[in-house]
Amino acid sequence: MSLLTDLLNLDLDEKEIIAEYIWIGGSGMDIRSKARTLPGPVKHVKDLPNWNFDGSSTGQAPGQDSEVIIYPQAIFKDPFRRGHNILPAGEPIPTNKRFEAAKIFSEKKVADEEPWFGIEQEYTLLQKDVKWPLGWPINGYPGPQGPYYCGTGADKAWGRDIVNAHYKACIYAGIKISGINGEVMPGQWEFQVGPCVGISSGDQLWAARYILERITEIAGVVVTFDPKPIQGDWNGAGAHTNYSTKSMREEGGFEIIKKAIEKLGLRHKEHIAAYGEGNERRLTGRHETADIHTFSWGVANRGASIRVGRDTEREGKGYFEDRRPASNMDPYIVTSLIAKTTLLWEPSK
Repeated sequence: MSLLTDLLNLDLDEKEIIAEYIWIGGSGMDIRSKARTLPGPVKHVKDLPNWNFDGSSTGQAPGQDSEVIIYPQAIFKDPFRRGHNILPAGEPIPTNKRFEAAKIFSEKKVADEEPWFGIEQEYTLLQKDVKWPLGWPINGYPGPQGPYYCGTGADKAWGRDIVNAHYKACIYAGIKISGINGEVMPGQWEFQVGPCVGISSGDQLWAARYILERITEIAGVVVTFDPKPIQGDWNGAGAHTNYSTKSMREEGGFEIIKKAIEKLGLRHKEHIAAYGEGNERRLTGRHETADIHTFSWGVANRGASIRVGRDTEREGKGYFEDRRPASNMDPYIVTSLIAKTTLLWEPSK
């Protein structure tokens, strides 16, 4: 009998392939997938057939009308419904957040500005049976924060093989992953996706999250995107979102940046409400965060809601970082809301 790894590595006849369909489940953070056999190589998404799943088992449809359709062909028929989960009648299901985001990114004012996003996805690796951070003693704590951020060594960096496997798998899959690093709390890591234009930022981040889930599954480790997995004097986990528009990247862009930040401040409560569940446990004004109730910005200030880099200030153009989004945020919601507020919304006079 062959080893399981031998069977997993069997070369398949090119006449048949396995296609994995992935989608976001009813909680907004659970990533689901299932596979089917197709009769030959698929060179383009338009060649993938539509498929369905039982929405009553994912929290996305009632049992008496449970069929939800995965619609990859829609990119060529309806740009708003690319890869969307829709009901048989053609309407997007309520948990389909990409649908509304696509509308915003298709607005001429938004598209003309070519918005770029770079998302810093933080996450924590947990021991599977006890749901305690990887490398931490059971029912105990490691030494205080300090040596772990970008640290090296068996007593500082726990889970690096998983992190590096994910990094390489994303590159292999064509994800625009731009880097990784160990984070301030031990057992916590970060990867960055971007810069990506418009809605593709959300597409790529969700794909990268799926790949991470599959790799940790193989490793027998649990990944959590909880914004504050451990209470006390430990950093939380965010999804800092870096943003720029064409006007911000051109000469005089710093003035455009300041106007955009002013708009974000005026809609602070609306953004906080959309930036992830449990964020109040993270945004306390400590551990490199601003207080959830107060909007602020500053140059090189990691304790502010919005951080502007020194390079941007010096060059008079560039980008800024919204540090408020939680690690469990939906990138479709966050990126489209930032674009809507800064490019489409005007404050009442």
